[in-house]
Amino acid sequence: MTGMKVGELTKRTGLTVRTLHHYDEIGLLAPAERTSSGHRLYGETELRRLQEIISLKSVGLPLREIKEYLLRNEASLDRVLELQVERINQQIAGRKRLLALIQGLRQRLRSPNGVSLEELTQTIEVTMKYEKYYTPEQLEQLEEHAGEVGEERIQAVQQEWTELFAAYQASMEEGCDPASDEVQALARKSAALIQEFTGGDEAIEASLGNMYKTEGGEGISSSHGMNMSPELWEYMGKAGAVLRGDR
Repeated sequence: MTGMKVGELTKRTGLTVRTLHHYDEIGLLAPAERTSSGHRLYGETELRRLQEIISLKSVGLPLREIKEYLLRNEASLDRVLELQVERINQQIAGRKRLLALIQGLRQRLRSPNGVSLEELTQTIEVTMKYEKYYTPEQLEQLEEHAGEVGEERIQAVQQEWTELFAAYQASMEEGCDPASDEVQALARKSAALIQEFTGGDEAIEASLGNMYKTEGGEGISSSHGMNMSPELWEYMGKAGAVLRGDR
């Protein structure tokens, strides 16, 4: 009778006895056999299965779905490890984004003006929103695009958005029709800036649209350092609808 007992397996892997017993109870990982005294023994096949379970857990699958996935006989250890590699790469990309953010804050801290509480709050808020609405792959793509564009252009675009919001506000207060030539010129400028931000990627644009739809004017305008009324947000939305032809 060969195999690894539960105690040895937990010691070498860091798993708990309770975890292995639970996997057995729910039919996810049964031992190869038991000793005459009832101790569970795990062989190479079971260890390969355990690796598959751990890898699938690491990519976010709950135990129920892991069991279904393995029961379909669609999984090989190589494929499961491939999924884990993809997940780790996504986590690395996320860490790189966080590192870039922290480095940027450190540079601001060393500047004469430093970093205000409002800037820190906005940074946290924007970061959380991006993590919520964009996939890790999209965030990585946006990061690469930002690197290609450069910090100077990013700052210029931020200023252009601020000026656009002010122009929309003035047009609304003057009672200009969203379909007027004046307001449509603003809508075209907005669309061009969005196109520049997304790099023409339809999936990223869809994620951005979802964020706009969910967060609304109040949530989005905070990213640009200004307050936007619901009325202005609605006005801009009407102008955009006219431009797209879906009014």
